[in-house]
Order: sequence, then structure tokens, then C-alpha cells
Amino acid sequence: MNAPATPSLLTRLSERDRAPVHFVLDGRPACALAGDTVLTAVLTQAGRLRETEFSGAPRAGFCLMGACQDCWMQLEDGTRLRACSTFIEPGMRLVSGAHQEDRHA
Repeated sequence: MNAPATPSLLTRLSERDRAPVHFVLDGRPACALAGDTVLTAVLTQAGRLRETEFSGAPRAGFCLMGACQDCWMQLEDGTRLRACSTFIEPGMRLVSGAHQEDRHA
């Protein structure tokens, strides 16, 4: 039996009429809206932005303006980006680290 899906941290209440932007999060298809930042795109799909590389604790951004270093994410190719100040693009392949197996082995 599959584990229940993690509820998203953000819920979009309005402004739903923008064009959809399809992307991939941790190998799974996802959809955001044109003009969303990566942070918004991910947090409307998941309960965390990423896991900290130090302890594996969930992170969701902090300052939301590119100053605190808490929202760094990676693309599947290893490119790092700031989720709070990077706009989602069609076909982006993001990795949160949330589904890595045995990360500390």
C-alpha cells in the first residue's frame, strides 16, 4: 500500500486563471501557474521545499526575498537555484531531496 500523499503547504485561493506550467518534482509530474516562483510552485504541490543537507529536516524557505539562503534547490542536472526568486519554467525538473532513500547510509 502506498503512503498517503503529503498535503501541500500552500493552497491557492485565487488567481487561478493564469496559464498552466508543467514541471517535474522529484520525478513526478506537477503543475503550477505562469508567473509562480519555484517556491510557490513546489509548496502548492508538497509539504516542504527541500530537506536540509545537514540533518534532513524539512525546509520551506524563510525570508522569501533571496537573502537567507534557505530556499536553495537543485535541478536534476545538479544546477542550484533560489526557489524564492526564480520563476517556474515549463519542463523544469526539480529535486527536493524529500524522497531520497537511505540518505545517511
